[in-house]
Amino acid sequence: MATAVAKRLDAISEKTGVKEREVAQLLQTTPQTVYRWRNGQVTPQTSHLRRILDLAFAAEELGELYPPDEARLWLFSRNKLLDGRAPVELIAEGRIDPVLQVISQLKDGAFA
Repeated sequence: MATAVAKRLDAISEKTGVKEREVAQLLQTTPQTVYRWRNGQVTPQTSHLRRILDLAFAAEELGELYPPDEARLWLFSRNKLLDGRAPVELIAEGRIDPVLQVISQLKDGAFA
């Protein structure tokens, strides 16, 4: 039976097409650690758990806008509304709020 963390990690991959090694990069950890979280061998520290949940939320929101392959491209592409930075850069820095604001604007149709 999958743990709650494993379900979130699976949702991130399903909604965004982001690979496990890329998830590890975004969470500033190793692919082996993500594998252990996914398989319930260890639980993430609070700081990593917060990032997993933030990333899962962003993935859910992006899933309402794009199919997984497009969502992945969006995450890794530079964005004018993020001062030319890619959303993954901000997420890796723990700055998810500006990314969520842009996703919200896209959902509202302000910049579609």
